[in-house]
Amino acid sequence: MLYFSKLKSALVWAVCVLGVILSIPNFVKPEAMPGWLPLTRFNLGLDLQGGAYLLLEVDSPAVIKERLDGTVDAVRTGLRAAGIGYRDLNGANGTVSFTLVDPARIAEARAIIRPATEGSTPGLKDFTVEVSDKGAFRLTLAEDAIRTAQSRAVEQSVEIVRRRIDQTGVNEPVVARQGRDRILVQLPGIDDPGRIKRLLGQTAKMTFHLLADGPGAAGSKLLPSTDTAYGSDKIPVRTKVELDGARLRDASATMNSQTGEWVVSFAFDGVGAKRFADITTKNVGHPFAIVLDGKVISAPVIREPITGGQGQISGRFTAQSASDLAVLLRAGALPVPLTVVEERSVGPDLGADAIRAGVIACVVGFALVVGYMMLSYGLFGIFANVALLFNLALTLAALSLLQATLTLPGIAGILLTLGMSVDANILINERIREEARKGVSPAAAMEAGFRRAFATITDSNLTTLIKMMLLYAVGTGTVKGFAVTISLGIITSMFTATIVARWLMVAWFRARRPKSLPVSWGLRLVPEVTRIPFMKGRNVGLIVSVIISAASIGLFFKPGLDYGVDFAGGTVVEIRTDGPADFPRLREVTGHLGLGQVSLQQFGAPTDVLVRFEQQPGGDQAQQKAVTQVQKTLAEEFPGISIRRVETVGASVSAELFQEGMLALGLAAVAMLIYIWFRFEWQFGVGAVVTMLLDVTKTVGFFAITGMQFNLTAIAAILTIMGYSINDKVVVYDRVRENLRLYRRMPLRELIDRSINETMSRTVGTSLALFLATAPLALFGGEALQEFALVLLFGVVLATSSSIFIAAPILLFLGEKRLRRTPAEEETEPSPPAQGGH
Repeated sequence: MLYFSKLKSALVWAVCVLGVILSIPNFVKPEAMPGWLPLTRFNLGLDLQGGAYLLLEVDSPAVIKERLDGTVDAVRTGLRAAGIGYRDLNGANGTVSFTLVDPARIAEARAIIRPATEGSTPGLKDFTVEVSDKGAFRLTLAEDAIRTAQSRAVEQSVEIVRRRIDQTGVNEPVVARQGRDRILVQLPGIDDPGRIKRLLGQTAKMTFHLLADGPGAAGSKLLPSTDTAYGSDKIPVRTKVELDGARLRDASATMNSQTGEWVVSFAFDGVGAKRFADITTKNVGHPFAIVLDGKVISAPVIREPITGGQGQISGRFTAQSASDLAVLLRAGALPVPLTVVEERSVGPDLGADAIRAGVIACVVGFALVVGYMMLSYGLFGIFANVALLFNLALTLAALSLLQATLTLPGIAGILLTLGMSVDANILINERIREEARKGVSPAAAMEAGFRRAFATITDSNLTTLIKMMLLYAVGTGTVKGFAVTISLGIITSMFTATIVARWLMVAWFRARRPKSLPVSWGLRLVPEVTRIPFMKGRNVGLIVSVIISAASIGLFFKPGLDYGVDFAGGTVVEIRTDGPADFPRLREVTGHLGLGQVSLQQFGAPTDVLVRFEQQPGGDQAQQKAVTQVQKTLAEEFPGISIRRVETVGASVSAELFQEGMLALGLAAVAMLIYIWFRFEWQFGVGAVVTMLLDVTKTVGFFAITGMQFNLTAIAAILTIMGYSINDKVVVYDRVRENLRLYRRMPLRELIDRSINETMSRTVGTSLALFLATAPLALFGGEALQEFALVLLFGVVLATSSSIFIAAPILLFLGEKRLRRTPAEEETEPSPPAQGGH
């Protein structure tokens, strides 16, 4: 019905105006905004503003070792206090074992070790105890106890990591637990991620010990030393911990007024100060070792009793290193070591370049899509463009309300959303054109156009949303941003395309009462009436498609795909040199680092280079050392060089990302089969999914031939192509389903040809709109988005052709005898009057 009540009109425009108002703060400085306007805005991702993303993993073996060591100490202390002899006491491989000298004292030993085997939860035991008749004890750590200890260690580590980062003054950091044993850290705007990694990589467990009389003395151990006052790399210290760093109340970096050297001043709490005074009073004239993470950092001689609970640590500190140590001591010690298993850092200059490239691509893409709609549909195209503007505003408003993070792929998502949004307007306008050709009144044509296009629009958008949900589930930060942006844009387009554009058309129609519609003229890429017998070439199309897909599968195995660091692991470092990069010199320098194969690749400008090296033997810690070594060497050998981006993915994370990416593709195929089967018939579902899978294999072959990196962004591109492929099939299949009801006696082959011809203008129009929206990403979006855009452009062409030459023939093959009633059934039902068409 071509009518909007005053209330409905007010609600429509209230939503539009609210969207514009909520999107404004993203483009205006806060001080220039009126006080009544909400200042919620979306956040810029690390790839746009610069910063670091770190994924830390708790050292689970260290958690178990610490629990075992504590139990060993408790057992030793208890047995010695009771005078019970034992031998071979040790803890390893999740067990603590020892043997009593006198088996007759088994009962006493059981009672003594019972407190050490009990957990923190009353009634539950951390260890199962087995005892032989000969007095051999075996304490096995329970799986529940291991999980509890790991969870507690992660929770403690999250708080300590947060305190350490807060001490550095980073604005709006994100520190959160991720999964069972990992901690996610996002640090926007920092320009020295190496310092943060150093702060988080240290356990910072400080203890105070008296020095032993010499190496090999009873109750002593040798520890490495950084104190140059002792002419040895190792210093013998007593095993007994005289005072623990947990008693520190404060620490700060100060300059010694007498020597001019930087020192770290510290102060104990009440209990610690009392203990410190007692130790220094009894040991005047003796060295006192300060041990940090198993290394002696200072061993001063106690000159006099220190009763104020304060002291200093000296050791050739710089201002930065003294400040860092003070930060560590104030924040407290980590319960177990943390390892960086994934790192992604972007310099602020690269982020600024990405924003500039993204904005240029969006402006050009928007202009191309708007121009195309005006040329194709005239005034109705202008209405569609107005709706597109509100769609953009509402998408940005939704991002602001959610305080979501806009990433570089998210900017690409906004541009692709524009191309996908006009798909609905093209469907509506083409339907209106078709109805107008039948000779119905303008009002009836407009009403029928919106009504009959709505189901197709809904199906197309829902299939895209399903894929974006899967992408969000498996993606990392930047890819999640792409999924969120596309999803919000699709949801808002349902409102703008079917309601806002309709309101504009209705308002124009009620004001002008035209006898013909302006949508009937304009640019025509396809003639109004086509009668191309596509099904005559169905066998050729299917055979060619299968051959290309088989060849693509062969290319997948040999030469294979160039897996990016997301899936293969390793490190990529993007650098910028002062002048054109000296590749021979770079190869020489990196080749002597002993890191295995190091590949160099020009990345955009002659001054930009990608340095990539593989996983290092020794795990994630070895990989982090290699990253530091590369950065240090490049800075020394090439003065003026800047590190613009670092991405490091450990072996465990890369394997997980690959599995999750493949799972997303598999789930997407299953979800599409179920949805199309539910909405149509099983023949339609099988045809759509088989065609989609053939499209995916060809896309994989495209990656293999071009040598483009296959990573999480590639998964995002493939899922987007799968969505567009299904959308195209939905439009054709929806028309086939409609014509099956209209032309009951028409042979299926002829009916499918008719359906393809009727939807040809929409298929070509939508493909061109999406092509125009995507092409600027390849031309102006920068190197980071160029490969992504090229794959999408390939996918647009692929999906358009497969809808005609693959999906339709498969449907004909599966449905020729199943989608038609028998002649007897047809005669019992009267045929409806012929409607429209050719």
